[in-house]
Amino acid sequence: MGEQTGRPDLVVSIDFGMTCTGVAFCNVATGSLGSVRHIQRWPGRMQANENKVPTILVYTQGSSAPSSWGFLAETAQEKCDDRSQIRELFKTMLDEGILEEMRKASNQPAQVPRIHEIEQWYYDYFQFLYRCVETRLKGELASRWEDAKIEFIFSVPTTWRPNPTVERFRNIISRAGFGQAPNHTAVIGLTEAEAAAVHTARSTPAIFKENDILLVCDVGGGTTDLSVFRVKNTSSRGESLSLQQVDTVFGATIGSAHLDTLFAKFVQEKLQLANTISPMGLENLSLTAWEMRSSKEYQNAKCDYGSDESFSDTEVFAVRVPKLDRRYVNEEYGIRNGDMNFGSRDDLRQFFDAQILKLFDMIDKQLVRLQKKMPNEQVAHLVLSGGLGNSAYVRDRLRDRYASRNASHPNARNMKIRVAPNPQLVVCKGNVADRVQKLKSGKSVLGWRCSRFSYGTICKVIYNPQNPFHQGARTNYDPLDGHTYISNYIDWFIKQGEPVSNNQPIVRGFRRKCSPATSTNPNPPRVFPTEIVCSDVDKASLPITMTSLDSDFSSLPLSTFKLKNRHWWNSGPKYHRVDYVVKVNIGPADISFELWHEGVKLSKDNSIKVEWHESAAPDPSLHPVAADLPMNSLSSLHEPLINGRGAGNSGNLGYRSMQRYGARPMPLHNGSSEPLSI
Repeated sequence: MGEQTGRPDLVVSIDFGMTCTGVAFCNVATGSLGSVRHIQRWPGRMQANENKVPTILVYTQGSSAPSSWGFLAETAQEKCDDRSQIRELFKTMLDEGILEEMRKASNQPAQVPRIHEIEQWYYDYFQFLYRCVETRLKGELASRWEDAKIEFIFSVPTTWRPNPTVERFRNIISRAGFGQAPNHTAVIGLTEAEAAAVHTARSTPAIFKENDILLVCDVGGGTTDLSVFRVKNTSSRGESLSLQQVDTVFGATIGSAHLDTLFAKFVQEKLQLANTISPMGLENLSLTAWEMRSSKEYQNAKCDYGSDESFSDTEVFAVRVPKLDRRYVNEEYGIRNGDMNFGSRDDLRQFFDAQILKLFDMIDKQLVRLQKKMPNEQVAHLVLSGGLGNSAYVRDRLRDRYASRNASHPNARNMKIRVAPNPQLVVCKGNVADRVQKLKSGKSVLGWRCSRFSYGTICKVIYNPQNPFHQGARTNYDPLDGHTYISNYIDWFIKQGEPVSNNQPIVRGFRRKCSPATSTNPNPPRVFPTEIVCSDVDKASLPITMTSLDSDFSSLPLSTFKLKNRHWWNSGPKYHRVDYVVKVNIGPADISFELWHEGVKLSKDNSIKVEWHESAAPDPSLHPVAADLPMNSLSSLHEPLINGRGAGNSGNLGYRSMQRYGARPMPLHNGSSEPLSI
């Protein structure tokens, strides 16, 4: 899908949500860098302005192709017959871990969809979305759609692992059309909470003071993201205001869709009890409950709950029971005139509170982490975004717990709780704003982020008998340079929670050796595999995931590399020494690489290949972990080593299986000015 190069004509951000999807854009070609707009006209709602389109598909029974999507699917849903199959709320199911949990918890596990079905729903939905985006935005361009330079930016939940979930998502959107044209690119942008922070900072710069700590809670349909930032450059009032992430992003399955599920379960139980007393003549009570939780009556009551408008409404509200004979009456369960009547809007409180208690737990843990990490800092702002984050009841409950001077957390004594501007659009608009800021100034709004994972490389270092950490280590003699090395060292070049620049890549140098050309072997191999360690556990723990990265110099002639031992006085065998650099770009959900040699970038020609292989964590008792030094304690003469790509840089990836156990992390300072080898 390519990488972001040059100045685009159009920047488009897609926020794929559990219940609905938003699209924001900026026409860079016209110079409208200060204007971030969003699509409001969707198929099925051409006469109205809608900020988002429903994430829903309708299939005709027996057909693999969807008959409608979005608002058209909702229309079909209202008129559907028994042959229609509705597919919605499937966003989180792309994570096989969640899908397996659903299967274990289900009374009918065979009815839980398989991952290939979820992938097909994703693909079908994004095909519709791509065609719609093209139709709506091609009029913004002076050239043909396929000729224009267009950047598509996608956000993904924090709960998704780089591999396989983010990589699976990346492949689906590519097949659906995003990034397929020669001048189009499709990349993974900021997480939901990061994008919400950027949009809030850009939209309301006056509320911040220099070095304020900002806690952003994006409570969407299916997932909630939590992230913490330090606000910088506030004196510029907007244009150059920047954010520095001070802790890793956290995510949880909390959202309005789970609230809806609780309501549907509650309604289904009432329907079943009523049906036991007096049959209702409905074939599928589970489907009836699902349709009731999708009804406008319930959705309006949910969205208004706790707001000033809800207090002016009647206390009683009713939800239509689909296909129920209006003459049916069951006063015990409030069913009459075809409706299920609820005696109080506070009947909804239990569903809200189930999600809010989880939210309290998540925020409490974050505040405790911050107190330990920054004991002298106060959190100045808690900003809510997302669909459920816009709820007046959720906002008020959070204020009652955190915004009073009786708050239990010492670092939240004066925390102000706000709702982000345009809370349902913060993710897609925030991603566009961050990219536009980088186009204007060369720097992102989010200048630094904390790595969600630790990354390291397995390497070898020259054996130093004076180094106590080298005592007893297994050594290998290299006949090419005559040095003795210790293998299986891990160079942790990024540790979980450490800040990483969003504007500058991490540069790691390499030195490799290869044999010279001979009459029998005129073209010796010049592909160098490197084993990469990726871990999401504590810094002191051994890694659980391994990656392999191949740096391919086959396209370069041997004469490009320095020939060693070429003089008559050298006694060792001749060999070529290859010095090169890999630039590592850490993204919010993945990691990508660029291969450079003598100032020339080679990775466009598939010079870097990365493979992943999951492995079990080795037994710590068999492979003790020695204390390691921070990277800034290493001598600058020690060649910093490389890492592997998490979710793949499309076009630069090749896959093969590999696994290694018992890599022993040790300090890399070897008391020598000789660069580290791998």
